Amino acid sequence: MGMNEWFLLALLDAFFAALATIFAKIGLQNVDSITATALRSVVMMLFAVGMMLAFRGTGFVSTITSREALYILLSGIAGGASWVLYFLALQKGETTPVSLVDKSSLAFVVLLSVLILHEELTVKKIIAVGLVLAAIYILAV
Repeated sequence: MGMNEWFLLALLDAFFAALATIFAKIGLQNVDSITATALRSVVMMLFAVGMMLAFRGTGFVSTITSREALYILLSGIAGGASWVLYFLALQKGETTPVSLVDKSSLAFVVLLSVLILHEELTVKKIIAVGLVLAAIYILAV
């Protein structure tokens, strides 16, 4: 996959994440955040299963190893915890600072990718994380 393809996909991801935040903030005005997270999760599950069936079918499911299934399960649990906490924060705070602090996950991704995945820690990554953390501090404090 070329750089342009992953970059475009990631940019579209960021756009849809922004839409999800705006829609969630509007939808959370009179709804419990945990209930909203559960409903959002059902919609996302149906959407994801629909996409799988439309574009991949079910053949790939049988090829998933138990190790891969474990890590997909753990990813789902971590993602669910993230969504619940994000919706709680979004319900209590302003959209921009909450969303920006959420993006501090970049710092955790860099740290964990070095510690767990043994990816290289470069000066560019350190500077990028520093800039993100500085932006978070400026807008959130």
